[in-house]
Amino acid sequence: MGKSDSGDNNDHNGDSNIIRVCEKGMYVDVWGGKLWIDVLSATLEYGLAPMSWTDYLYLSVGGTLSNAGISGQTFNHGPQITNVYELDVVTGKGELVTCSEDRNSELFHSVLGGLGQFGIITRARIALEPAPHRVRWIRVLYSNFARFCKDQEYLISLHGKAARERFDYVEGFVIVDEGLINNWRSSFFAASNPVKITSLNADGGVLYCLEITKNYDQGNADSVDEEIQALLKKLNFIPTSVFTTDLPYVDFLDRVHKAELKLKSKGLWDVPHPWLNLFVPKSRIEDFDKGVFKGILGNKTSGPILIYPMNKNKWDHRSSVVTPEEDVFYLVAFLRSALDTETLEYLTNQNRQILRFCHDSEIKVKQYLPHYTTQQEWMDHFGDKWTQFNARKMQFDPRRILGTGQQIFQFHPSLTPNKDDM
Repeated sequence: MGKSDSGDNNDHNGDSNIIRVCEKGMYVDVWGGKLWIDVLSATLEYGLAPMSWTDYLYLSVGGTLSNAGISGQTFNHGPQITNVYELDVVTGKGELVTCSEDRNSELFHSVLGGLGQFGIITRARIALEPAPHRVRWIRVLYSNFARFCKDQEYLISLHGKAARERFDYVEGFVIVDEGLINNWRSSFFAASNPVKITSLNADGGVLYCLEITKNYDQGNADSVDEEIQALLKKLNFIPTSVFTTDLPYVDFLDRVHKAELKLKSKGLWDVPHPWLNLFVPKSRIEDFDKGVFKGILGNKTSGPILIYPMNKNKWDHRSSVVTPEEDVFYLVAFLRSALDTETLEYLTNQNRQILRFCHDSEIKVKQYLPHYTTQQEWMDHFGDKWTQFNARKMQFDPRRILGTGQQIFQFHPSLTPNKDDM
């Protein structure tokens, strides 16, 4: 359960299971091993909640902060790592260090998005905002990719507007086979009235779904419909394809867990997941669509494909995360499942084809949740940040004992520890 403090609380050596909510400071102190669903439950007791989320809440705070933590709120609030005030970190030298923007800032920015290479997050102080009560959840369909992207990019350009003049969440997904449209993430589509891709004149046999939400509470419940209609009028989706539902805020945030429970009941959850998550620069997203969605994938996906844009200016360049060098870039997430060895091999090979296509087409993608097997691939991934990333490793983990499974540093001769560090 949560514990409220009236002011700042600097005692972080107590019970690690306690989540401390500071109503006055609008933040929560939480152990790095806690799950985001636990953070949500504790903060909601005080009518508060973190601003930026991941789609799945059964992940640890330290885990997502070591990557970035992204979802449909990222366009507006930035990733989770830009909503952190302070960290306690155990470095590779075995030192417990409190760090923030103003205190041990080099370690602070290193650890955020640092893939666990510089330290273990034992506590995070996370920014909060008043939590809405309910969510209006809307999906609309597109058969034209250019229109889909134009509308998504328009919606994320409203990030500086007042809440009534923008949506609170912007995501989307790609539908390349008719099975998916009436399956996962498709509770909007009634089984008695299935949607046919062929009936919607899909471009290249592919449909695109824009997923948006509007948060509200009792105070603005009467105006939420008007605000939504004003925004929808500016979009160019298939007119007959508006699907809407209304649910409590916590149910929306925890929506993927319900899908997980359903898949577990069918024995379809604990199987290999050959996922591929890419940041694709806006300038090449249409080329990616033609080459991958309408090319490499064929008409079978084996799982959802998310696609949505983000604003680069919502990301702190001082963190360890690397993103494309454009003001807007897209997350494209292939979240597939393999029920047998043959499917696993097929999907793994398809991931390689996608990466090879991007390389051959000079689409400068960056992997999110990156996985590489050679030193050169990691250096290419970090690009201009590699020198800094390397230096930070020497500073905070000179013996290279953290995150060895990533295989980032073990091949690099310059990383032999100095005698002073032994």
